[in-house]
Amino acid sequence: MKKTNTGQLRIVAGKWRSRLLQVANVPGLKPTSIRIRETLFNWLSPRIEGARCLDLCAGTGALGLEALSRGASRVVFVECSGIAFENLKSNINSLKASGAELRKTDAISFLNNSVIEKFDIIFIDPPFADSLYDDLFELIAAKGWLSKNARIYIEMSANEKEVDLPKNWHILKRKKTGNVYYLLVATSKIENF
Repeated sequence: MKKTNTGQLRIVAGKWRSRLLQVANVPGLKPTSIRIRETLFNWLSPRIEGARCLDLCAGTGALGLEALSRGASRVVFVECSGIAFENLKSNINSLKASGAELRKTDAISFLNNSVIEKFDIIFIDPPFADSLYDDLFELIAAKGWLSKNARIYIEMSANEKEVDLPKNWHILKRKKTGNVYYLLVATSKIENF
């Protein structure tokens, strides 16, 4: 597997496969690794075509851009860092990514103040130094952001304590790669992944 240069992000698969995108130099900004994205999108492959996705704490946009490349119909990217936001905007424009919508705000404000819509997949990957998980989970669950049979992807430091999920959320898949712990969650118990 090829590694990207520092400051670049490579799309793994789909219509933009192997495209290199610039990554802004922002403290704490960490693109999800190629290896983790490959695993995640293998998990999501039956659901990604036509999916409506929300990329909270989008940062580099690695997860949302990978989703669009693989056939998601829409991704809302939420990012509060001005530098990261402008970099993501530039990458979206260079890809001519229809279906991408950018929001310059923090994830908590977005979930509290935006018009609620239903998403099929939500990516939750805040900076590891922030402790946003409980607040994000509570707002997503309580305010109705999830479509029926939605999936939630959660990425965190492997050193962090395991998060408490809302009552009706269930872990479908989990894995640790290096210093990253990640899981895929469903909103209802299902027998068929």
